[in-house]
Amino acid sequence: MLTPLRMQEVENGPNHYHLTNSVMFKPLMTPTPKTVSTVFDFAYNMTFGNTGEHRDHRSGGTHRRKNGELFINTFQGKIAEYGIYGYFKSKGVELAPPDIQTWDLGKWDDTDLVVGDKKINVKSTKHYGNLLLLETKDWNIQGQYLPNIESGIANYDFFILCRLSPDGEGVMKRLRLMYSNTLTMSVDEFKKTLLEEKWAFDIPGYITHAELVNAINAPLILPQGAMLQGSTKMDAENYYVQSGDFNSINNLVSKELSQ
Repeated sequence: MLTPLRMQEVENGPNHYHLTNSVMFKPLMTPTPKTVSTVFDFAYNMTFGNTGEHRDHRSGGTHRRKNGELFINTFQGKIAEYGIYGYFKSKGVELAPPDIQTWDLGKWDDTDLVVGDKKINVKSTKHYGNLLLLETKDWNIQGQYLPNIESGIANYDFFILCRLSPDGEGVMKRLRLMYSNTLTMSVDEFKKTLLEEKWAFDIPGYITHAELVNAINAPLILPQGAMLQGSTKMDAENYYVQSGDFNSINNLVSKELSQ
């Protein structure tokens, strides 16, 4: 049974939503300097470097992100993929590494990770995050990812959340790059700064495709404009699942992926 957030109605303002089933951050692994370097290069090329391009807004969202925001979102997302990949490898699971091709706007890799015939969607968040969030405009009631319908890869078997410390956005704000479209330091200096951070991640767990469908049909929705935990305003409407409702990542390795 998936747990709903607690909703608090606010007079003359957006409704507030509060966690009811969360899991504390417990560092599990640290990415290697080589991984951080590889991910930095990928994120830089997709943003400041103009080799590839990410869309500047979320599905259903209104905020147009600057290169600094896109960079750290891309960096965090790809670090998460490498984190899950490294964890699986440490448990003897065979799989290909994350895709680090640079893509033009409107193109993307269809699946984050694949183990055998199982397709895995990796989601990332800050170390204090406790929600797996999926923009409602991207999913139908069968739990299919709408942008991939034509490619035939619209169903994911599992959704894994990976949380990263420190807060990447905080790092970017400290460097005064978060809301910038251009670098105010050399690329080498920027890369060195990120390599010197003590990155760590945990994996609070995963949900199955069936559980996503349950969340969609409940529906568990965090509305656009809502305030989460009193401080985060939602830019787009999202389906959500709380971290306390996740399945243990150990179960995925020992049972689900071996079936």
